[in-house]
Parts: sequence; C-alpha cells; structure tokens
Amino acid sequence: MFFEIRLLDIIDVLIVAFLLYQIYRIIRGTVAISIFVGVISIYALWFVVRTLKMELLSAILGQILSVGVLTLIIIFQQEIRKFLLYVGTQYFVHRRFSLSSILFRKNRQDLKPSIEAIVRASQNMAAQKTGALIVIKRKIPLREYEMTGDIIGAAAGRRLLECIFFKNSPLHDGAVIIEGNRITAARCVLPITDQLHLPADYGMRHRAAIGVSEASDAVVVVISEETGIISLVSGGQIQSSVSAEQLQEKLTQAVMEEG
Repeated sequence: MFFEIRLLDIIDVLIVAFLLYQIYRIIRGTVAISIFVGVISIYALWFVVRTLKMELLSAILGQILSVGVLTLIIIFQQEIRKFLLYVGTQYFVHRRFSLSSILFRKNRQDLKPSIEAIVRASQNMAAQKTGALIVIKRKIPLREYEMTGDIIGAAAGRRLLECIFFKNSPLHDGAVIIEGNRITAARCVLPITDQLHLPADYGMRHRAAIGVSEASDAVVVVISEETGIISLVSGGQIQSSVSAEQLQEKLTQAVMEEG
C-alpha cells in the first residue's frame, strides 16, 4: 500500500479537526477568519509541496510557517485567550461534583434577592429609557475589568442600580459588575466585540456586552437608552426584547445552576 493508515493516525486527524472546528467557532464572523483561512491554505500548500518533494518551494514555505508562528500568536492573542477560556469554562462548568459546588451551594440560594433587584431595576430603567450595562460574574474572575472602574463594594439593591445609571450620575457611563449579592465596581470599561455582522442599531453598550461575554462566562443585561429594550447576553450571543419574566427566569437559570 502507498499509505499505511493506523488507528492512531485516524485519532490524530480527528483531534486536529476538532481543534480547528473549535477555533473556527470562536473566530467566525470576525476579521480573524480571513487570516485563519489564509494560514490553513498556506499550510495545505506546504504539505502538498513537501509530499511531492519540491525541495526549494517546500523550504521557502516551511520558513514562512516557522517564522510566522510568533506573528500568529500576536495577531490571534484575543482568539487564543477566548479558546483557552472556552476550554477552561467547559471543564469547570461541567464539573457537577466539585468542592466549590458543595461549599457554596447555600450561597447560590442567597443570590435570589440580587436577581430580583436586577430585574426590578431593569424594568424601571427600561420604562424610563435609561441606558444600563450590568455584568453578572459567574465562575471566571472579572478583576481586570473591575480595576478599570470605581470600586463600590455595596449590596446590589434596586435603588442603588437605578442611582448609578441615572443620566446625571458620574458613574452611569460604563458597566456595573455584580458578584454574588454585591456590586463590586461601577463605571467599568469592557472589551468591545469584533463581530462584523451585528445589527446597525447595536451601540457601544451592546458591543461591550457581547465582548465581555466572549471573554468570560459572565451574563450581561443591557438596556437601550434609545428604545428601552432589555437584552440578555451570554457566550457572545444576544437575546433582545426580553420581558421581566424571561429575565428573571434566565438569570436564575444562569446564575443559580449547579454547574
């Protein structure tokens, strides 16, 4: 036979295909997809050239690929971060029996008052068309974003949330980060998504909400200042026109889940 195919070769191909698919899922719809396709094309050409034993062209393409590894790491640093966060999140979120789930199971029940406060505040702000951006921490720490704003460290109450996002408040421009039952920080700066195919009516709040949900497992509530529409963002996906009942249900499901 010209090729000897072993079971390990099949497993090798399947693992590589799985990794490429996961990378594609993360970067699809972004400008990085064009670079990704270009890199795969060059690598495929190099593999064909090497198989045909075209030594000169194989050496040139090989040098391009070897030197380009560092460049690719720089170009794809955000995508690599997302991929590693995705892998880590999948591991931690699906560990049903863990020490943290045993120790903090009771604390999850204590989160109900803060969820109710978020829902009631969102209702009131939506009715008044007050723009808001509320980030709810889950498992992945958000310390790097908290440090960009003002540390609050107060109980997450309805009145406090409405005061923070009041149009004349010095803290309204930015995001509020909630961890457990407490508002840890306000006026926080969040990463902006690089998704290209978003609706034109999505402003910087919506893009920041999608961005932080891509970089972490946080759940984000966005209220449009123009329309008063409440949106819920998780995992880079946004759901618009969420009612108060839906918001209560989805926040409870997202934050209270056992993991």
